[in-house]
Amino acid sequence: MTYENQNFVVQDAVKSLRDIYVQSERDAVFREYLDRLITFSPVPDEAGKPVTFTRTGETRGIILIDGAGGGKTSLVDKALRSHPALEASSGALRPWIGVSVPSPATLKSLGRAILSQTGYPELAERKPVWDIWTLVRNRLKALGTAVLWIDEAHDLFHSDARHEVNRVLRMLKSLMQGDGAVIVVLSGVEALWDIASYDDQVKRRYAKLELPRVTLASHGDDLTSIIDGYCDRVGLQFSMTEDLLPRLIHASRGRFGRCIEFTVHAIEVALSRGHQALTPDHYAEAWAMQEGCAPGKNVFLAPKWSQINLTARNQAA
Repeated sequence: MTYENQNFVVQDAVKSLRDIYVQSERDAVFREYLDRLITFSPVPDEAGKPVTFTRTGETRGIILIDGAGGGKTSLVDKALRSHPALEASSGALRPWIGVSVPSPATLKSLGRAILSQTGYPELAERKPVWDIWTLVRNRLKALGTAVLWIDEAHDLFHSDARHEVNRVLRMLKSLMQGDGAVIVVLSGVEALWDIASYDDQVKRRYAKLELPRVTLASHGDDLTSIIDGYCDRVGLQFSMTEDLLPRLIHASRGRFGRCIEFTVHAIEVALSRGHQALTPDHYAEAWAMQEGCAPGKNVFLAPKWSQINLTARNQAA
């Protein structure tokens, strides 16, 4: 087999792994939070509506917290796409809309991004912020939107000025009130809750869901099963060692998504080398490529791997 053909085979195999969504108990927890906020329609094939919690028609939201690379974006996307109450009965409707906070992260840029996701025509740059968000509200109502999901929401609260944070919170609050009110889901890293929740109204309006960190006790069996399944799919054996999973969890900063990502990268290394089994050496090589560290600081090679401090890198990740 030529190098080009081998490379194509490896890339195709790796893509098939990356396309797999790995279900876990985290999905069930988020679904439970979401179900509490959505009422199913009694009309067949009609999308559900937000539950209102006050006489004035206020909805509630969710703030989902996880570390960078934890897999929160995939989790929310999967939950919204597969939720039976959020299936559109018509191509003209959008029961849910998801958007990632753009850069620069401003109320104006976010409003424009939401409108773009709804298929609304490009706006003039000088359009005032309030006019943009009036359009957002009207557009969501017209599309029958029940859930607005804003990913990387921590970027919205980058300002140290309290009045700027309040502006963001007030604008989101306006989408959760009255006719056409929506459920707002905010997902981001740990700083999101710390920044946003100083306001008692935020604590009242949003349920906080912090995804648990991965441990050997809680996820060891699941990770073993996932790695075995991935190896079977691409024709590799899995050479498990006693400390591979603890090293993987430590290297991944206890984040589920990173455990999967490093595993796929290690499998890619094994396939590229033409090897028949996935071994810790492949994880070590994948880690070195990702982290750019010396062998003595490589979690998969160092004898005292558990003492390697990943805090600084974790904060920069």
